[in-house]
Amino acid sequence: MNIAHLAMEAAEIKVRVTPKASSNAVEARDGQLRVYVTCVPEGGKANAEVQKLLAKALGVAKSNLTLIRGQTSRDKVFRVNF
Repeated sequence: MNIAHLAMEAAEIKVRVTPKASSNAVEARDGQLRVYVTCVPEGGKANAEVQKLLAKALGVAKSNLTLIRGQTSRDKVFRVNF
C-alpha cells in the first residue's frame, strides 16, 4: 500500500490497530488507516510493530515516527518528524 503522501513534516497520522491478527498489514478503509499486527499487546510489542509497519508504508525511517497518543489504546496517533 502506498500512503507515502501522508508523510509530511509534523503530520499527525491516526490509525486503528488490531493486535493478534492473522497477518501484518496496513490498509486504508472507509477513510481510516488500519494497521493489523500479529503480536500481542504486551510490553509495547504491538506498538513497536505498528511503528515499523507504518514507517515502511509511509517510506520513512521508524525513528521518524513518534507515538503521541494511544499508548494502551487501539486508536493511536503518530507524528512524522524529519
